Amino acid sequence: PMLGYRGAIRYLREPDEFKLEIAAIKKVRQEYKNLWVMIPFVRTVPGLADVKKFMEAEGLIRSDDFKLWMMVEVPSNIFLLEKFLEVGIDGISIGSNDLTQLILGVDRDSSKLAKEFDERNEAVLIALEKAITVAKSMGVTSSICGQAPSEYPDLTEKLVQWGITSVSVSPDMIGTTRKIIAAAEKRLGIDGQPA
Repeated sequence: PMLGYRGAIRYLREPDEFKLEIAAIKKVRQEYKNLWVMIPFVRTVPGLADVKKFMEAEGLIRSDDFKLWMMVEVPSNIFLLEKFLEVGIDGISIGSNDLTQLILGVDRDSSKLAKEFDERNEAVLIALEKAITVAKSMGVTSSICGQAPSEYPDLTEKLVQWGITSVSVSPDMIGTTRKIIAAAEKRLGIDGQPA
């Protein structure tokens, strides 16, 4: 459930299960060094710090070849992003669907409220801009996941303007999104890197 027992808090309250997940990650990383961890649904700064400490105690330590990311999907992440990043995070991925749902108080799965769910809402745009600009100012990679960048070219242009590092979309939308980003970079006079 959206507001239920999930994310970072579950890792901390079910340490035996979290240890198994960490062991699996460590085993895979023996052969594939490009596997990193992204911590989902982080509600508090101490919660993030505790998850990171737990991982370190289990031998999964942030380093040059092991990056630690967090999802930004809870309004507290926006308000306190500097403090979250100071814990030691290499990147953020903005979960635009969850963040929009929680900022607007709209159940995105409700057909009765579908028209109210809009990632272009002013409050959501303010949150997205803050997340991206704070991450950029602190030298932290920022990404966004969800369909919004491929559905709303005007929003994508804003993301590019604010300094988003990358965009994650479903495979069937890669070509469309790449064109939208290239057009936005051209309009803004930004030299984009080949995708």
